Amino acid sequence: MTGRSQPLLQWQRSLYDDNHTGRGTLLVHALTNPLFLLGNIALVSAPLTSLWAALVGLASMAVAMAAQGKTHARERVAPVPFDGPLDAAARIFAEQWVTFPRFVMDGGFARAWRAAVRDEAR
Repeated sequence: MTGRSQPLLQWQRSLYDDNHTGRGTLLVHALTNPLFLLGNIALVSAPLTSLWAALVGLASMAVAMAAQGKTHARERVAPVPFDGPLDAAARIFAEQWVTFPRFVMDGGFARAWRAAVRDEAR
């Protein structure tokens, strides 16, 4: 159990900096976040377009999550484990659609990138 006392988005953002410190994690997130979002859009639009859109969407989302999961495994601070499938879905979609874009826009990504470069130079 995560024991969250804050709303999901606030809780997720409060932990985000500690789980996104390595340049590999940052780079993979920067490349795969748009892939996940486009995959999500393709999946949702599939009933209006084609079955292929659903398959491409699911594959895109799976590739993005696999790549991000792999880099998270190398972080010093591991993400809080999921409480179950609903918690996983809520947290993944919240991260991809809200938390990561906020992290980029509020300067967290740039600060983490600079700190990672400094750490690697030591």
